[in-house]
Amino acid sequence: MSETPLRKPRILSGIQPTGTFTLGNYVGAVRNWGALQQEYECLYMVADLHALTVRQEAAALRRQTREAAAMLLAAGIDPGRSILFVQSHVPAHAQLAWVLSCNTQFGELSRMTQFKDKSAKHADNVNAGLFTYPALMAADILVYNADLVPVGVDQKQHLELTRNVAQRFNNLYSPTFTVPEPYIGKTGAKIMSLQEPEKKMSKSDTNANSFILMTDDADTNLRKCKRAVTDSEGVVRAADDKPGVTNLMSIYGVLTGKSFGAIEAEFAGQGYGAFKEAVAASIIDAFAPIQAEYARILADKAYLDGVLSQGAARAAGLAQRTLTKVYKKVGLLQL
Repeated sequence: MSETPLRKPRILSGIQPTGTFTLGNYVGAVRNWGALQQEYECLYMVADLHALTVRQEAAALRRQTREAAAMLLAAGIDPGRSILFVQSHVPAHAQLAWVLSCNTQFGELSRMTQFKDKSAKHADNVNAGLFTYPALMAADILVYNADLVPVGVDQKQHLELTRNVAQRFNNLYSPTFTVPEPYIGKTGAKIMSLQEPEKKMSKSDTNANSFILMTDDADTNLRKCKRAVTDSEGVVRAADDKPGVTNLMSIYGVLTGKSFGAIEAEFAGQGYGAFKEAVAASIIDAFAPIQAEYARILADKAYLDGVLSQGAARAAGLAQRTLTKVYKKVGLLQL
């Protein structure tokens, strides 16, 4: 008698289409997503609805949504093994978000530190969507009954809220949602700003020399690495009081697989000039094949839109089953 094969654990992750991904996005998330496809059932989402909490230029958002999808494909997402889709193409996300909002307390949302941070950053547009953002994030996860969610430090609080909302709903209406766990992968480097290495690398930084984009050409990469803040010691070694050098070592280490000890030995007595050139070369080598594939995919609009259309259909099939159960349990009439 044959046994029913066990379903692979399901992972859901997403990224906003608010501009080209940085080296930090690549190391912290995108690079790892391709590897997860071996062991997990993966759903990857371009989170365009979340992007609306900040004012967007319509044509730019549409373009950046396609670009984000193309970059994910170029970086290793296989649409044959994973589901790649655009969030707004699956209406169940927004539909479930309303039900979950009605099962989330005002006090819970008001404690979210990201709301406070983003409100301060966008003081001229503190909208309700910014406040209820965690309810939509909860819907993104729970509508697929995801088992695991890769989260960074800035999203841990939101995932905990998702877990609380799922448990509350399950207790009120009977078991409905899988309560997701955080996915803790292999510890990767946290990539910091090249100009202010105490801060995380961010594409929203006003100083373009502080971040490296996945689309930056070789000359730009080299220039930004050469301008990276270091110190006056001139010795390549990792230390808390050498954040700039340590950050460059983290980048070089994660892209080459070398330990800090090996890097220190490799550049002993060479100073920062040779080291910065080597860091730039490692970035260029990592991004060159991705950039070539990205250009090819972007040029084939029919292929890209086909992948997204098929991904949305597959995602919607899973999501609708959950939404139908939820609607029935809360008492919404379905004909």
